[in-house]
Amino acid sequence: MLICNGKIVPMEGEIIENGFISWENGKITAIGSMKNAPAGAYLDARGGWVLPGLVDAHTHLGLFEDSLGFEGEDGNEDTEPITPQLRVIDGINPMERSFAEAREAGVTCCIVSPGSCNPIAGQIAAIKTVGRRIDDMIVKEPCAMKFALGENPKSCYNDKDEAPVTRMATAALIRETLHKAQEYARHKATADDPGDTPEYDAKMEALLPVLDGTCQAHFHAHRADDIFTALRIAKEFSLKPVILHGTEAHLVADILAEEGVPICSGPFLTDRSKPELTNLTEQAPALLTKAGIPTAIITDHPETPLKHFMRCAVAAVQAGMEPMDALRAVTIVPAEITGLADRVGSLKVGKDADILIMDGDPFDYRTKVKAVFINGTPIKQEDFDI
Repeated sequence: MLICNGKIVPMEGEIIENGFISWENGKITAIGSMKNAPAGAYLDARGGWVLPGLVDAHTHLGLFEDSLGFEGEDGNEDTEPITPQLRVIDGINPMERSFAEAREAGVTCCIVSPGSCNPIAGQIAAIKTVGRRIDDMIVKEPCAMKFALGENPKSCYNDKDEAPVTRMATAALIRETLHKAQEYARHKATADDPGDTPEYDAKMEALLPVLDGTCQAHFHAHRADDIFTALRIAKEFSLKPVILHGTEAHLVADILAEEGVPICSGPFLTDRSKPELTNLTEQAPALLTKAGIPTAIITDHPETPLKHFMRCAVAAVQAGMEPMDALRAVTIVPAEITGLADRVGSLKVGKDADILIMDGDPFDYRTKVKAVFINGTPIKQEDFDI
Protein backbone atom coordinates (compact mmCIF):
# COMPACT_ATOMS: atom_id res chain seq x y z
CA MET A 1 0.00 0.00 0.00
CA LEU A 2 1.21 3.49 -0.83
CA ILE A 3 0.15 7.02 0.09
CA CYS A 4 1.52 9.81 -2.11
CA ASN A 5 1.46 13.60 -2.30
CA GLY A 6 1.12 14.15 1.42
CA LYS A 7 2.76 16.42 3.95
CA ILE A 8 4.45 13.66 5.95
CA VAL A 9 4.79 14.54 9.65
CA PRO A 10 6.70 11.55 11.09
CA MET A 11 7.25 12.89 14.66
CA GLU A 12 10.75 11.40 14.49
CA GLY A 13 12.72 13.21 11.81
CA GLU A 14 12.03 16.16 9.56
CA ILE A 15 8.68 16.99 7.99
CA ILE A 16 8.52 16.05 4.29
CA GLU A 17 6.47 18.70 2.52
CA ASN A 18 5.56 16.47 -0.44
CA GLY A 19 6.20 12.85 0.28
CA PHE A 20 5.05 9.25 0.29
CA ILE A 21 4.73 6.41 2.78
CA SER A 22 4.37 2.71 2.01
CA TRP A 23 3.66 -0.41 4.04
CA GLU A 24 3.30 -4.13 3.74
CA ASN A 25 1.89 -6.75 6.11
CA GLY A 26 0.91 -4.03 8.55
CA LYS A 27 4.40 -2.52 8.89
CA ILE A 28 5.83 0.66 7.38
CA THR A 29 8.39 -0.15 4.68
CA ALA A 30 9.45 3.24 3.30
CA ILE A 31 9.01 6.99 3.75
CA GLY A 32 10.46 9.74 1.62
CA SER A 33 10.16 12.54 -0.89
CA MET A 34 7.84 12.13 -3.88
CA LYS A 35 10.85 12.23 -6.19
CA ASN A 36 11.78 8.83 -4.75
CA ALA A 37 8.27 7.38 -4.66
CA PRO A 38 7.89 3.91 -6.15
CA ALA A 39 5.57 3.31 -9.08
CA GLY A 40 2.21 1.63 -8.71
CA ALA A 41 -1.31 2.23 -7.48
CA TYR A 42 -1.54 4.68 -4.63
CA LEU A 43 -3.85 6.77 -2.51
CA ASP A 44 -3.42 10.45 -3.30
CA ALA A 45 -3.30 12.51 -0.09
CA ARG A 46 -3.85 15.67 -2.18
CA GLY A 47 -1.48 17.71 -0.07
CA GLY A 48 -3.10 16.69 3.20
CA TRP A 49 -1.20 16.09 6.43
CA VAL A 50 -0.11 12.48 6.94
CA LEU A 51 0.37 11.74 10.64
CA PRO A 52 0.91 8.72 12.86
CA GLY A 53 -2.23 7.41 14.52
CA LEU A 54 -3.06 9.22 17.75
CA VAL A 55 -2.10 7.55 21.03
CA ASP A 56 -3.94 8.27 24.29
CA ALA A 57 -1.97 7.21 27.37
CA HIS A 58 -4.94 7.09 29.74
CA THR A 59 -8.52 6.06 28.99
CA HIS A 60 -11.31 3.84 30.28
CA LEU A 61 -12.45 2.91 26.77
CA GLY A 62 -14.99 0.11 26.72
CA LEU A 63 -15.37 0.02 30.52
CA PHE A 64 -18.11 2.62 30.98
CA GLU A 65 -20.48 2.03 28.11
CA ASP A 66 -22.32 4.80 26.35
CA SER A 67 -25.96 5.35 27.37
CA LEU A 68 -25.93 2.58 29.98
CA GLY A 69 -25.99 2.63 33.77
CA PHE A 70 -24.76 -0.12 36.09
CA GLU A 71 -25.11 -2.76 33.37
CA GLY A 72 -22.35 -1.15 31.33
CA GLU A 73 -20.06 0.00 34.14
CA ASP A 74 -17.09 -2.32 34.56
CA GLY A 75 -14.33 0.06 35.57
CA ASN A 76 -14.40 -0.12 39.38
CA GLU A 77 -14.50 -3.27 41.49
CA ASP A 78 -15.32 -1.31 44.62
CA THR A 79 -16.10 -4.30 46.84
CA GLU A 80 -12.56 -4.21 48.25
CA PRO A 81 -9.85 -1.57 47.98
CA ILE A 82 -6.88 -3.71 46.87
CA THR A 83 -7.42 -5.54 43.57
CA PRO A 84 -4.12 -5.80 41.63
CA GLN A 85 -5.15 -9.21 40.26
CA LEU A 86 -7.85 -7.69 38.03
CA ARG A 87 -7.04 -7.61 34.30
CA VAL A 88 -8.64 -4.71 32.48
CA ILE A 89 -8.98 -6.76 29.29
CA ASP A 90 -11.63 -8.86 31.06
CA GLY A 91 -13.87 -5.79 31.36
CA ILE A 92 -13.45 -4.10 27.96
CA ASN A 93 -16.27 -4.34 25.44
CA PRO A 94 -14.72 -3.68 22.00
CA MET A 95 -18.19 -3.55 20.43
CA GLU A 96 -19.02 -0.38 22.38
CA ARG A 97 -19.62 2.45 19.91
CA SER A 98 -16.93 4.73 21.33
CA PHE A 99 -14.34 2.48 19.67
CA ALA A 100 -15.69 3.34 16.21
CA GLU A 101 -15.88 7.04 17.08
CA ALA A 102 -12.30 6.98 18.38
CA ARG A 103 -10.72 5.29 15.38
CA GLU A 104 -12.66 7.43 12.90
CA ALA A 105 -11.20 10.46 14.70
CA GLY A 106 -7.70 9.07 14.17
CA VAL A 107 -7.13 7.47 17.58
CA THR A 108 -5.48 4.16 16.73
CA CYS A 109 -3.96 3.07 20.04
CA CYS A 110 -4.87 3.77 23.64
CA ILE A 111 -4.03 2.68 27.15
CA VAL A 112 -7.08 1.36 29.00
CA SER A 113 -7.03 1.47 32.77
CA PRO A 114 -9.35 0.36 35.57
CA GLY A 115 -11.08 3.20 37.38
CA SER A 116 -9.70 5.08 40.36
CA CYS A 117 -11.89 3.94 43.26
CA ASN A 118 -9.28 1.50 44.53
CA PRO A 119 -5.81 2.40 45.86
CA ILE A 120 -4.54 -0.54 43.77
CA ALA A 121 -7.06 -1.11 41.00
CA GLY A 122 -5.62 -3.66 38.57
CA GLN A 123 -3.61 -4.31 35.45
CA ILE A 124 -3.62 -1.83 32.56
CA ALA A 125 -3.47 -2.76 28.86
CA ALA A 126 -2.44 -1.02 25.65
CA ILE A 127 -4.76 -1.84 22.76
CA LYS A 128 -5.55 -0.89 19.19
CA THR A 129 -8.99 0.62 18.64
CA VAL A 130 -10.12 -1.85 15.98
CA GLY A 131 -11.31 -5.41 16.45
CA ARG A 132 -14.14 -7.55 17.73
CA ARG A 133 -12.12 -9.65 20.19
CA ILE A 134 -9.91 -7.89 22.72
CA ASP A 135 -7.28 -10.62 22.51
CA ASP A 136 -6.63 -9.61 18.89
CA MET A 137 -6.31 -5.92 19.79
CA ILE A 138 -3.63 -6.06 22.49
CA VAL A 139 -0.38 -4.17 21.96
CA LYS A 140 0.96 -4.84 25.46
CA GLU A 141 -0.69 -6.43 28.50
CA PRO A 142 -0.08 -5.73 31.24
CA CYS A 143 1.73 -2.52 30.48
CA ALA A 144 1.18 -0.99 33.92
CA MET A 145 -0.51 -1.34 37.30
CA LYS A 146 -3.12 1.23 38.29
CA PHE A 147 -2.77 3.00 41.65
CA ALA A 148 -5.03 5.82 42.87
CA LEU A 149 -4.52 8.57 45.44
CA GLY A 150 -6.60 11.53 46.56
CA GLU A 151 -10.34 12.06 46.61
CA ASN A 152 -11.55 9.10 44.57
CA PRO A 153 -10.60 6.26 46.96
CA LYS A 154 -11.62 8.44 49.93
CA SER A 155 -15.04 9.19 48.46
CA CYS A 156 -15.72 5.64 47.36
CA TYR A 157 -14.97 3.99 50.70
CA ASN A 158 -16.26 6.80 52.90
CA ASP A 159 -19.67 6.10 51.37
CA LYS A 160 -19.29 2.49 52.50
CA ASP A 161 -17.96 3.32 55.98
CA GLU A 162 -14.83 1.34 55.13
CA ALA A 163 -11.13 2.12 54.86
CA PRO A 164 -9.56 4.10 53.33
CA VAL A 165 -11.25 7.39 54.17
CA THR A 166 -8.06 9.47 54.44
CA ARG A 167 -5.06 10.03 52.22
CA MET A 168 -2.93 8.48 54.95
CA ALA A 169 -4.89 5.25 54.87
CA THR A 170 -4.79 5.09 51.08
CA ALA A 171 -0.99 5.34 51.06
CA ALA A 172 -0.70 2.91 53.97
CA LEU A 173 -2.75 0.26 52.17
CA ILE A 174 -0.56 0.59 49.09
CA ARG A 175 2.63 0.31 51.16
CA GLU A 176 1.36 -2.67 53.13
CA THR A 177 0.41 -4.53 49.97
CA LEU A 178 3.70 -3.78 48.20
CA HIS A 179 5.64 -4.94 51.26
CA LYS A 180 3.67 -8.20 51.30
CA ALA A 181 4.45 -8.63 47.62
CA GLN A 182 8.16 -8.13 48.32
CA GLU A 183 8.04 -10.82 51.01
CA TYR A 184 6.13 -13.11 48.67
CA ALA A 185 8.80 -12.61 46.01
CA ARG A 186 11.61 -13.31 48.51
CA HIS A 187 9.86 -16.45 49.72
CA LYS A 188 9.51 -17.72 46.14
CA ALA A 189 13.13 -16.92 45.32
CA THR A 190 14.61 -18.60 48.41
CA ALA A 191 12.45 -21.75 48.44
CA ASP A 192 14.77 -24.76 48.43
CA ASP A 193 12.23 -27.10 46.86
CA PRO A 194 8.71 -26.88 45.40
CA GLY A 195 7.19 -27.79 48.74
CA ASP A 196 8.63 -24.63 50.29
CA THR A 197 7.15 -22.20 47.77
CA PRO A 198 4.35 -19.97 49.07
CA GLU A 199 0.76 -20.80 48.22
CA TYR A 200 -0.29 -19.11 45.00
CA ASP A 201 -1.62 -15.59 45.63
CA ALA A 202 -3.13 -13.84 42.59
CA LYS A 203 -2.73 -10.38 44.11
CA MET A 204 0.94 -10.89 44.91
CA GLU A 205 1.70 -12.47 41.54
CA ALA A 206 0.19 -9.47 39.75
CA LEU A 207 2.48 -7.11 41.67
CA LEU A 208 5.75 -8.97 40.98
CA PRO A 209 6.30 -7.32 37.54
CA VAL A 210 5.69 -3.93 39.16
CA LEU A 211 8.33 -4.60 41.80
CA ASP A 212 10.93 -5.91 39.34
CA GLY A 213 10.44 -2.90 37.04
CA THR A 214 9.06 -4.72 34.02
CA CYS A 215 5.62 -3.16 34.56
CA GLN A 216 5.06 0.55 35.20
CA ALA A 217 3.14 2.02 38.14
CA HIS A 218 0.50 4.48 36.92
CA PHE A 219 -0.62 6.75 39.77
CA HIS A 220 -3.93 8.64 39.58
CA ALA A 221 -2.99 11.89 41.35
CA HIS A 222 -4.44 15.39 40.92
CA ARG A 223 -3.17 17.48 43.83
CA ALA A 224 0.51 18.31 44.20
CA ASP A 225 0.72 16.58 47.59
CA ASP A 226 -0.75 13.40 46.08
CA ILE A 227 1.80 13.53 43.27
CA PHE A 228 4.59 13.68 45.82
CA THR A 229 3.06 10.81 47.79
CA ALA A 230 3.13 8.76 44.58
CA LEU A 231 6.81 9.59 44.06
CA ARG A 232 7.58 8.82 47.71
CA ILE A 233 6.04 5.36 47.43
CA ALA A 234 7.72 4.77 44.08
CA LYS A 235 11.14 5.51 45.57
CA GLU A 236 10.51 3.31 48.61
CA PHE A 237 9.71 0.30 46.40
CA SER A 238 11.84 1.13 43.32
CA LEU A 239 8.79 1.45 41.07
CA LYS A 240 8.66 3.09 37.64
CA PRO A 241 6.04 5.82 38.17
CA VAL A 242 3.88 7.67 35.68
CA ILE A 243 1.56 10.39 36.97
CA LEU A 244 -1.97 10.34 35.58
CA HIS A 245 -3.84 13.67 35.43
CA GLY A 246 -1.35 15.73 37.44
CA THR A 247 -3.84 18.60 37.65
CA GLU A 248 -1.53 20.61 39.93
CA ALA A 249 1.72 19.38 38.37
CA HIS A 250 2.28 22.72 36.66
CA LEU A 251 2.38 24.39 40.10
CA VAL A 252 5.41 22.28 41.05
CA ALA A 253 6.87 21.77 37.58
CA ASP A 254 10.39 22.77 38.63
CA ILE A 255 10.48 20.03 41.29
CA LEU A 256 8.96 17.41 39.01
CA ALA A 257 11.47 18.24 36.28
CA GLU A 258 14.25 17.35 38.71
CA GLU A 259 12.51 14.06 39.49
CA GLY A 260 12.22 13.17 35.79
CA VAL A 261 8.70 11.81 36.19
CA PRO A 262 6.41 11.82 33.12
CA ILE A 263 2.95 13.38 33.33
CA CYS A 264 -0.17 12.32 31.44
CA SER A 265 -1.94 15.67 31.56
CA GLY A 266 -5.71 15.97 31.48
CA PRO A 267 -8.53 15.83 31.00
CA PHE A 268 -8.89 19.59 30.75
CA LEU A 269 -11.89 19.77 28.41
CA THR A 270 -14.14 19.08 31.37
CA ASP A 271 -15.64 20.78 34.40
CA ARG A 272 -14.07 21.21 37.82
CA SER A 273 -16.30 18.52 39.27
CA LYS A 274 -14.48 18.08 42.60
CA PRO A 275 -12.24 20.11 44.93
CA GLU A 276 -8.94 18.61 43.75
CA LEU A 277 -9.65 20.01 40.27
CA THR A 278 -9.66 23.62 41.49
CA ASN A 279 -6.44 24.40 39.60
CA LEU A 280 -7.45 22.65 36.38
CA THR A 281 -6.19 24.55 33.32
CA GLU A 282 -5.56 23.78 29.66
CA GLN A 283 -2.30 25.71 30.06
CA ALA A 284 -0.82 22.77 31.98
CA PRO A 285 0.67 20.81 29.02
CA ALA A 286 2.50 23.90 27.77
CA LEU A 287 3.87 24.74 31.21
CA LEU A 288 4.98 21.16 31.86
CA THR A 289 6.61 20.77 28.45
CA LYS A 290 8.46 24.07 28.82
CA ALA A 291 9.79 22.81 32.15
CA GLY A 292 11.32 19.83 30.36
CA ILE A 293 8.84 17.23 31.67
CA PRO A 294 7.76 14.44 29.29
CA THR A 295 4.08 15.35 28.88
CA ALA A 296 1.30 13.48 27.14
CA ILE A 297 -2.19 14.88 26.64
CA ILE A 298 -4.96 12.50 27.71
CA THR A 299 -8.76 12.41 27.52
CA ASP A 300 -9.51 10.07 30.45
CA HIS A 301 -12.32 8.79 28.18
CA PRO A 302 -15.24 8.94 28.76
CA GLU A 303 -14.52 12.07 30.85
CA THR A 304 -13.64 13.68 27.54
CA PRO A 305 -14.79 11.41 24.69
CA LEU A 306 -11.92 10.03 22.63
CA LYS A 307 -13.48 11.40 19.45
CA HIS A 308 -12.46 14.85 20.76
CA PHE A 309 -8.82 13.87 21.42
CA MET A 310 -7.41 16.16 18.73
CA ARG A 311 -9.54 19.00 20.10
CA CYS A 312 -7.64 18.60 23.37
CA ALA A 313 -4.39 19.22 21.50
CA VAL A 314 -5.95 22.25 19.81
CA ALA A 315 -7.01 23.64 23.21
CA ALA A 316 -3.47 23.15 24.52
CA VAL A 317 -2.07 25.13 21.57
CA GLN A 318 -4.61 27.89 22.12
CA ALA A 319 -3.37 28.02 25.72
CA GLY A 320 0.28 28.41 24.76
CA MET A 321 1.67 25.02 23.71
CA GLU A 322 3.80 24.91 20.58
CA PRO A 323 1.92 23.10 17.78
CA MET A 324 4.57 20.44 17.22
CA ASP A 325 4.82 19.84 20.96
CA ALA A 326 1.06 19.30 21.02
CA LEU A 327 1.23 16.84 18.12
CA ARG A 328 4.00 14.95 19.88
CA ALA A 329 1.91 14.95 23.07
CA VAL A 330 -0.79 12.90 21.32
CA THR A 331 1.54 10.61 19.36
CA ILE A 332 5.19 9.84 20.13
CA VAL A 333 5.38 11.17 23.71
CA PRO A 334 2.57 8.95 25.08
CA ALA A 335 4.11 6.04 23.18
CA GLU A 336 7.50 6.72 24.78
CA ILE A 337 6.03 7.22 28.25
CA THR A 338 4.19 3.90 28.13
CA GLY A 339 6.96 1.88 26.49
CA LEU A 340 5.21 1.43 23.14
CA ALA A 341 7.44 3.59 20.94
CA ASP A 342 8.89 0.56 19.18
CA ARG A 343 5.49 0.03 17.54
CA VAL A 344 3.38 3.19 17.59
CA GLY A 345 3.53 6.98 17.92
CA SER A 346 5.55 7.88 14.83
CA LEU A 347 5.91 7.13 11.15
CA LYS A 348 9.09 5.09 10.90
CA VAL A 349 10.19 2.08 8.90
CA GLY A 350 9.40 -1.09 10.85
CA LYS A 351 6.65 0.42 12.98
CA ASP A 352 2.96 -0.43 12.78
CA ALA A 353 1.21 1.19 9.83
CA ASP A 354 -1.14 3.27 11.99
CA ILE A 355 -1.69 6.35 9.85
CA LEU A 356 -4.19 9.16 9.48
CA ILE A 357 -4.65 11.73 6.75
CA MET A 358 -6.08 15.15 7.54
CA ASP A 359 -7.14 17.53 4.81
CA GLY A 360 -5.34 20.50 6.33
CA ASP A 361 -3.50 21.87 9.34
CA PRO A 362 -4.56 19.80 12.39
CA PHE A 363 -4.98 23.01 14.39
CA ASP A 364 -7.41 24.62 11.93
CA TYR A 365 -10.97 24.12 13.19
CA ARG A 366 -12.11 23.34 9.64
CA THR A 367 -9.71 20.40 9.21
CA LYS A 368 -11.16 16.91 9.03
CA VAL A 369 -9.77 13.40 9.32
CA LYS A 370 -10.17 11.95 5.81
CA ALA A 371 -8.51 8.53 6.10
CA VAL A 372 -7.36 6.21 8.89
CA PHE A 373 -5.33 3.02 8.68
CA ILE A 374 -4.66 0.66 11.60
CA ASN A 375 -2.05 -2.04 11.10
CA GLY A 376 -2.18 -1.05 7.44
CA THR A 377 -5.89 -1.82 7.10
CA PRO A 378 -8.14 1.03 5.94
CA ILE A 379 -10.61 2.01 8.67
CA LYS A 380 -11.90 5.20 7.09
CA GLN A 381 -11.46 6.59 3.59
CA GLU A 382 -13.57 9.64 2.83
CA ASP A 383 -13.50 10.86 -0.77
CA PHE A 384 -10.36 8.89 -1.58
CA ASP A 385 -9.86 6.43 -4.41
CA ILE A 386 -6.92 4.09 -4.67
